[in-house]
Amino acid sequence: MAEQIEHPYGTINIELVGAWLHMKPEDDGCFWALNLMKYVEVANYDDGREAVSGKAADDTYAPIGPLAAVGAEVAYLGDVKDQPLGTPEWDRVAIVRYPTRASFFAMQERKDFKEAHVHKKAGMDFTIILSCLPNTHDEAASTDGDLVLLIDKGTEDVFASVSGATQVALFDVEGVIIGDERRYDRARFVRVTDDATMASLVSAAENAEDAQILVLRSFIDKLVDTVVTA
Repeated sequence: MAEQIEHPYGTINIELVGAWLHMKPEDDGCFWALNLMKYVEVANYDDGREAVSGKAADDTYAPIGPLAAVGAEVAYLGDVKDQPLGTPEWDRVAIVRYPTRASFFAMQERKDFKEAHVHKKAGMDFTIILSCLPNTHDEAASTDGDLVLLIDKGTEDVFASVSGATQVALFDVEGVIIGDERRYDRARFVRVTDDATMASLVSAAENAEDAQILVLRSFIDKLVDTVVTA
């Protein structure tokens, strides 16, 4: 029998999840779950199976079948190859587009998802999952340079005035699904081709509370496509 899902790698945001549970179907719709992931060095399985790395355990997790069954799609997957700003030191970023919040809850109840989740529970040290909604995107954005994820909060968009970065997509953060006490307002993807632009991004955010700057190595990148086809 598949175990009930436990989330030792983060705290569920009861306020957001509770609002979702009471959301009327006509008010529901697509959202993008942005996952920031940090792995344990050695996966910790409750059944004492042979040890693998936390990253290898998460690779085994990969719930493609359960996601597809509820109409969800992996929009982005990549490793963090550099982190100029933010804590903790993240290992991987993934984004899933869900057709509705109801589909997100439906997946949690699936037997195949619960069975796969054993690997995530064993391999994950800490994660923040943000519910994001598209603001702007550029279908013609250049693919030159590094893809960089910028996350910040507050009424001032600290990255908006930085020149030299090619804008790819900007998301408004609806709320934290799982994480800690930190909250965010924006998640932005840009392309950066030179050190001077990267330094300008870091400088713009150095006084911003809890800002994150992650340089990514992409494996799956359908981010803009999933926005266009939503």
